[in-house]
Amino acid sequence: MTIKNNSFLYIFILVLAGCGNNDPRKEDVPELITKVTLTFTPTSGSPIVVTATDPDGEGVQNIRTDGTLQLSKSTTYTLTIQLINGLAAPTDSEYDVTHEVESEGVEHMFFFGWTGNSFTDPSGDGNIDVRTDKVNYTGGSNSLDKTGLPLGLTTTWTTTDITTESATLRVLLKHQPGLKSGVSVSTDGETDLDVTFPLTVE
Repeated sequence: MTIKNNSFLYIFILVLAGCGNNDPRKEDVPELITKVTLTFTPTSGSPIVVTATDPDGEGVQNIRTDGTLQLSKSTTYTLTIQLINGLAAPTDSEYDVTHEVESEGVEHMFFFGWTGNSFTDPSGDGNIDVRTDKVNYTGGSNSLDKTGLPLGLTTTWTTTDITTESATLRVLLKHQPGLKSGVSVSTDGETDLDVTFPLTVE
């Protein structure tokens, strides 16, 4: 009887250990982004494109912008964001981070902040500091995630009618698996991207 009871206990422990090892784990690792491209496309005219690069990803180098974002006054733009992991081969699935962020939209959200009263729509200074401040998550199929919450790979903007110098536009991408909601804020989750572009409106 004792041998049977011990054998049953041993098998039971093995089963529990096996179940624990096979439990799926939620992926909450930040995306690796080495290049971000912002494309502001006006209702008429040529797109305005700026980029920022971080060649070594999570290494010692900081992300750097390639220049000032120069927008025209009283103009409506559609902003699209492209994300690349240049440490992967272009043929690898890890290379196109834009696609990954879109496909995992329920876990991601772009927040925006700006200075200088650079925009009339949205007005204010963005939703990085206060989630309920207005940002136009419109303009494309990837403006919202599949549940209808903001994603922000595409947004719309209308610039002010006055000249603005020495302003900035900050773009913050948060990874919020299990956290994203209608009230989640920019401090929730892990940061995938945080870059600030110099901005002028003239």
